[in-house]
Amino acid sequence: MARKSDIPGRVVEAALNLAARQGWRRTSISAIAAEAGLDLAQVHAAFPSKSSIVRGFVKRVDEQVLAETATPGSIKKTGEEAGESARDRLFDVLMRRFDALTPHKAGLAAIIGNICADPLAAVVLLPRFMCSMAWMLEAAGLSSSGPCGAFRVKGLALVYGEAFRAWLGDDSEDMAKTMAVLDRALRRAERVVNLCLPRVREAASG
Repeated sequence: MARKSDIPGRVVEAALNLAARQGWRRTSISAIAAEAGLDLAQVHAAFPSKSSIVRGFVKRVDEQVLAETATPGSIKKTGEEAGESARDRLFDVLMRRFDALTPHKAGLAAIIGNICADPLAAVVLLPRFMCSMAWMLEAAGLSSSGPCGAFRVKGLALVYGEAFRAWLGDDSEDMAKTMAVLDRALRRAERVVNLCLPRVREAASG
């Protein structure tokens, strides 16, 4: 629940609640303002468009996951000491992301359905999504910089997209289906990365 003084949080929460009840396409900014108990000027100051509200929500989820993550150096050290692989760390980070998303699943399903039918909206939101994937890599102690990092970001985006679709249809309390799909996708991506990253490094140094 957003604090009364947290206007961006109230806007995001209202938008997701309305999307869950009536769909994203039918949700107007005026309705979001009324749901949040704010005037239009306050909403505009926080978010100038509906797309920016979605970007704001994604950013807040990023911040929640990162706040639950130790510093990159300590993650790497802990992972090595515990025998955790990069895949294990990514699995943990992405499952924490799904935990953060779960209270808003109905609203997100409505928003995603609308975005899939609106290519322009998808293009607008894509940079924010790729930025999120870069931060999830960093949270797992993996660099998102340079040619190798860009390759990892794109690969993780595909992995996350596959797991996200499973998560939308996963009604179990323990998210067993989501975890199974995510694990398979990460294992498959790990094999591809092991095959392709040497070539990426060679191309970057050539």
